[in-house]
Amino acid sequence: MESDSVKPENTTDNRINLRVVDPSGGEVFFKIRRDMALGKLMKAYCERKGFAPGAVRFLFDGNRINDDVTPEKLNMEDNDVIDVMVQQTGGNLTKA
Repeated sequence: MESDSVKPENTTDNRINLRVVDPSGGEVFFKIRRDMALGKLMKAYCERKGFAPGAVRFLFDGNRINDDVTPEKLNMEDNDVIDVMVQQTGGNLTKA
């Protein structure tokens, strides 16, 4: 006898696993809500790695991520990768 009961709503459907990868290949994993602003993830990454918030840039599919955008708005999928690039400033080129 089959039951037509409704399955309980899976609360993990609203969460997504993301990998933040630095240029040297180091990875940090985050599990966040799909509607959470990615600025919180970026701040947590900077705190964990000891970076000043303006010292790194976060990219998804080659495009810079703004603080207020969500995984949902970027159509991110589970286990997608966010790339981290160290912001380089200065660089005075002079001839020796």
